[in-house]
Amino acid sequence: MGAGGTEGGAGRFFLGFIMMCAGFYMLLSAITIRSGFHMGLGIYGFSMMGGQFNVTSGMIFIPLILGVGMIFYNARNMIGWLVSLGALGSLIFGVISTLRMGFRTMSAFDLITILVLAFGGLGLFLSSLRGTGAGDSKEK
Repeated sequence: MGAGGTEGGAGRFFLGFIMMCAGFYMLLSAITIRSGFHMGLGIYGFSMMGGQFNVTSGMIFIPLILGVGMIFYNARNMIGWLVSLGALGSLIFGVISTLRMGFRTMSAFDLITILVLAFGGLGLFLSSLRGTGAGDSKEK
């Protein structure tokens, strides 16, 4: 028996796994992430009375502070918990929604090497989990 209980072979399994891990590690390490989050950033916007109104990330701290104060005053106050969790969720959503991702500058050789390692290793890994065909005919 090989990898995964099949006749695929343990050597192909480990070689594919190592190639896949190295390739996807190199691919993920080539991604740069920048955040545009700051206190004056307009996260949410809506129209009201003919004008545009933006809710900034700094404005979200006001309900968070009020909610935390309500919780410290009375921990069983459900409104305080809802206001605090809603403001905290809005802040987390605001930070995630302002992330900008891109690739660092690399040569074509670097990119081809990364892709061959990642997806070649994935193919080798998955083929090792598949039977060779000889064991499949015996089970029928």
